[in-house]
Amino acid sequence: MPISDLTASAPPVLPLPRSRASMLVIASVPANHVYVRHIAPEDGSGPVRLPDPVPEGAAETQRWWPPVMLDAAWADAHDFDVFHVHFGFDSRSVADLEDLVAVLRRRRKPLVLTVHDLRNPHHVERETHDRQLDVLVPAADALVTLTRGAADEIRDRWGREALVLPHPHVVPLDVMRRAAAMRDVRRRGPRSREFRVGVHVKSLRAGMHPHVVVPVLVETVRELPGAVLQVNGHRDVLEPGGARYDAALAEALRAHAARGEVDLRVHDYFDDDALWDYLASLDVSVLPYRFGTHSGWLEACRDLGTAVVAPTCGYFADQAPVLTYGHDEQHFDAAGLAAAVRAAYDGRVAPTPTVDERRRERAAVAAAHARLYEALVEGAR
Repeated sequence: MPISDLTASAPPVLPLPRSRASMLVIASVPANHVYVRHIAPEDGSGPVRLPDPVPEGAAETQRWWPPVMLDAAWADAHDFDVFHVHFGFDSRSVADLEDLVAVLRRRRKPLVLTVHDLRNPHHVERETHDRQLDVLVPAADALVTLTRGAADEIRDRWGREALVLPHPHVVPLDVMRRAAAMRDVRRRGPRSREFRVGVHVKSLRAGMHPHVVVPVLVETVRELPGAVLQVNGHRDVLEPGGARYDAALAEALRAHAARGEVDLRVHDYFDDDALWDYLASLDVSVLPYRFGTHSGWLEACRDLGTAVVAPTCGYFADQAPVLTYGHDEQHFDAAGLAAAVRAAYDGRVAPTPTVDERRRERAAVAAAHARLYEALVEGAR
């Protein structure tokens, strides 16, 4: 989304003076998530975000889950100016969320909800997430979302207006710079080099459906000189005994690999550096989703110059310029997927955002959040 579209649904946004912004204390749920970190100014100025309380027994890789701040008792006992919910409320019951809202109302603490997901990608059924949203969306003093399509759905479902602010960069800016330099070197090289099409099955969220995507990609890639189909997946999905082992998918992928049709890579979770290296090594990443709303993966690919082929479910095409194919819970367009991959192979992709563009976008998004917080606090007073 161009910077000029940042405030298409709101008055122009100007940065707050440092002295006023620095007085605000925000309880962000969670604080230590890349999206939340990157809606703050690069220089560390602006509102102060409280650190995530560490849940009892939390894993080292997920130090904020489940979010302690969502406990009504925590919200009642701690000092902050604004309570801003992003992720993690699926860990709480509808009654828990009602209790949280009641505490915030009694304490006159503004509630902001950023609607990242209108359909939870982890849930096979949508009823629970819908009921949670039915508590939070009407109760919020302000709503933010990432795309105009999502804002329209919010208006249709709840009669509420959401401020549309784009997803900031995901990859660190210095990593983006290095990736851009390497990309320029590769593009000046011979056209005979490999063209890598990637599908990442990760831990197979409920919203992912690579089972129908992979066979189409095998046939499509076979016809493209120099193209390679790479499928990465976690051990818990692709190895027997894994907590989410999918025998049909694992057997199909190993059969493709045995025939030389797939470069299959099975591994544990990537850390950030390994993930950036992996995404930068691809020419195109295919998102095998049958439902969802927005995607941080998509933004990381854009940061690293990797084209994205995204399904028509959700609002991925609203989020950023991507190639699309039909895929949702009702249908799958095999021909559309093949055409999108061929378009990427032919270079018919959107330009990669530059580091400077991403920096300006982040500054504008940070200023918009600071203005929103200030207006809510003034209103509460």
